[in-house]
Amino acid sequence: MAMLDTCSERLGAILDDAQRLMSCESPSDDLAAIARSADVVAEVVGARLAEAGLPSTPERIVVGGCTHLRWRFGGGGRVLILTHHDTVWPIGSLATYPIHITGGVLSGPGCFDMKVGLAQAVHAIAALAQKAGPAAVAGVTLLVTGDEEIGSPTSRGLIEDEARGAKAVFVLEAAGPDGSLKTARKGASVYGVDVIGRAAHAGLEPEKGINSVVELAAQIPVIAALADTDHGTTVTPTRLRADTTVNTVPAHARLDVDVRATTAAEQHRVDHGMRSLESTLSGSRIDVSGGITRPVMERTNTAHLFSRATTLADSAGIHPLHAIAVGGASDGNLTAGMGVPTLDGLGAVGGGAHAADEHVVIEHIPHRTALVALLIADTLAGGGR
Repeated sequence: MAMLDTCSERLGAILDDAQRLMSCESPSDDLAAIARSADVVAEVVGARLAEAGLPSTPERIVVGGCTHLRWRFGGGGRVLILTHHDTVWPIGSLATYPIHITGGVLSGPGCFDMKVGLAQAVHAIAALAQKAGPAAVAGVTLLVTGDEEIGSPTSRGLIEDEARGAKAVFVLEAAGPDGSLKTARKGASVYGVDVIGRAAHAGLEPEKGINSVVELAAQIPVIAALADTDHGTTVTPTRLRADTTVNTVPAHARLDVDVRATTAAEQHRVDHGMRSLESTLSGSRIDVSGGITRPVMERTNTAHLFSRATTLADSAGIHPLHAIAVGGASDGNLTAGMGVPTLDGLGAVGGGAHAADEHVVIEHIPHRTALVALLIADTLAGGGR
């Protein structure tokens, strides 16, 4: 039986597993919810692996209170499958946006990013073991992290350790428009700009204060000017706040800044600019924190794997593949930044990530699951780097 047929037969089970994963809400900033979600992931994934004769119990890795799960088959280390079980949706979202299937579309919080992708990953591994025996996945590591949506602060070291020496990394993040695979991603940087001034009574003696808000207002155009449209570099002031009362000259103000760039050179240029900010008000101080959080994923690290994926899809009757470059970052940026061949966007096909209309088109699920299974087999057989 062809791999696409095998995965098509699994569609009902994949949908059941995806909905079970979605039913356990897992916002990244709620560590207790992430721990509960990890329990559900371990149960759902473990059951499918056991059916295929594979080790079912994961390593439970808690870093900074955040729970990550890892399965290694035959020692792992050659192919890394990257997924995450956290979402952006707060507890209670299911009451407002319940899980439902209508007209061949699965909807609900976290389905597209990326509970369906996680379900597809485990079924791809299980399908390969089902067809060719457990030895067919020897060398594969399945990593399910719990903090991707907030920049992977506790899982980055784990991801990089697992990727080191791997022949390929396959990321089950949601696909691009029309199911495109993500062969390039902008790098991401996040900064906090704290302005320290001096408080004073706004009515009695404002001249004795140093207004942090006025200073920060002068810095915002300087920061925004670091963007470079020609190079695709965006520098976006986002959250702004000052901690004071309505009748006090503010002593402290803070601005958060989001930066996206298509090259490492641009990331470093903006980083230098952010750290070179100079105050305009005598006595004020500017403290810049943060920096580059995810390196650029460049096509040079994805081209070979995309070529292999296209060949495999054509020969297996899988939907035709297209490539796209996107502005959003993922854990694939981390592995690509290490020089490890990485292919991203292998997860669900749909849309509405992080929004009320988040959804997955069901007909694509067997195709994507089969593609991941074939990519694993191809890489283990020598089709990787």
